[in-house]
Amino acid sequence: MAEETQAIPADAAGRTWVEGAPSVWQPYLRLARLDRPIGTWLLYWPCVFGLSLGAAQHHRGYLHVATDWALLVLFGIGAIVMRGAGCTYNDIMDRDIDARVARTRGRPIPSGAVSVRQAWVFAAAQCAVGFVILLCLNRFAVLIGAASLVLIAIYPFMKRLTWWPQAWLGLTFNWGALLGFAAQAGRITAADLVLYAGCFFWTLGYDTIYALQDAEDDALAGVKSTARLFGTHARTWIFLFYLMAYALIAAAAVFGLRTPFAAFLLLPALAHFIWQVRRLDIESPETALQLFRANRDAGALIALAVAIASWIPQAGATGV
Repeated sequence: MAEETQAIPADAAGRTWVEGAPSVWQPYLRLARLDRPIGTWLLYWPCVFGLSLGAAQHHRGYLHVATDWALLVLFGIGAIVMRGAGCTYNDIMDRDIDARVARTRGRPIPSGAVSVRQAWVFAAAQCAVGFVILLCLNRFAVLIGAASLVLIAIYPFMKRLTWWPQAWLGLTFNWGALLGFAAQAGRITAADLVLYAGCFFWTLGYDTIYALQDAEDDALAGVKSTARLFGTHARTWIFLFYLMAYALIAAAAVFGLRTPFAAFLLLPALAHFIWQVRRLDIESPETALQLFRANRDAGALIALAVAIASWIPQAGATGV
């Protein structure tokens, strides 16, 4: 039994540093998804987008990254612990479903490596770390961060209620775009809301790709998803979601940073989106997982574009 509980889950990214950790820690590290960092990156990148846009508007000029390292590090740690807390909570709520899906039945709770009580304690500990980080921000940002708990609490149930759980994930996973901006500027502007909307469509695209892995098992378990809803038309929908993501993120950068050059700087990210859609095979779970993970690089391209655009002299000094 010990060997079974320590086995690498089917949805893990092969052998990682987690296998070298003490055996008693390994189930908790997997419960926090530290063997699969892609989710942390996808949670962190919208924070970086918001921090960059907020810094540029708040300082009424350039993004001075050297003065913002503390926030970048804080949000990085926050992304790790809150993604871990969210995954732990999600696994508690989904333990019966996970036990019926081949890709997830090896996770710590359905496999028996971690009890439900232990998982709750672990989730609370991670949330406590996240709360301490949140208290380092301004009062408005604290309120914005606290509001995200409602979205997190409801998310696990959406796959049972709607064909669009990916939409709820988009609202939840990109909250950092609002929080990062608020941490810099102490407010939220129209440009930041447009950025949030763009990130929402980005998540709709990449999480539909992710859900393609489980379409057959989800149908047997009665789990709803956009992958099942779209069926053979999934590639077309993903392409449309990615186009909307580019258009809205570019609009947020152009108007928020007051430089039309931002849309040009974001073209490599659009090219990456198109590459994903062209390479996608909806019948291949392996390809779907590879393309989902590739969104770490898409996020890096967006972050780089926004950072560079923030160094271009703005056409005006007033925020949107």
